Amino acid sequence: MLAPLFLIVAALSGLTAVILGAFAAHGLKPRLSEAALSAFETGVQYQMYHALALLGVLALVRWLGPTLPLQVAGWAFVAGIVLFSGSLYGLALGGPRWLGPVTPLGGLLFMVGWTALLVVGARALKG
Repeated sequence: MLAPLFLIVAALSGLTAVILGAFAAHGLKPRLSEAALSAFETGVQYQMYHALALLGVLALVRWLGPTLPLQVAGWAFVAGIVLFSGSLYGLALGGPRWLGPVTPLGGLLFMVGWTALLVVGARALKG
């Protein structure tokens, strides 16, 4: 059940990253400051990077099974996308200031996901 869910989330995340990137380039560019547009674009980039990372997690789940570190990595990437990219989108579009501290929490979740993948790799080396 985990693999199809990660595939759906990765596909939706990739799709919305492309849509939001186009929206930023064509709809927001004349309306936002350079700093706000840059923040929005950073959110799009990290969303796409982690949609692809989620596909990597999916491939590893298919290969190794749904191990705990892979589950942690997948869910950390999903939550990181929501918190990191979502907060950047909100801030760029004039959302509430309390979104500012949310961004680093999303970044921390991305780091948790990558660390979990490091554990998967270390375990694979052992045996």
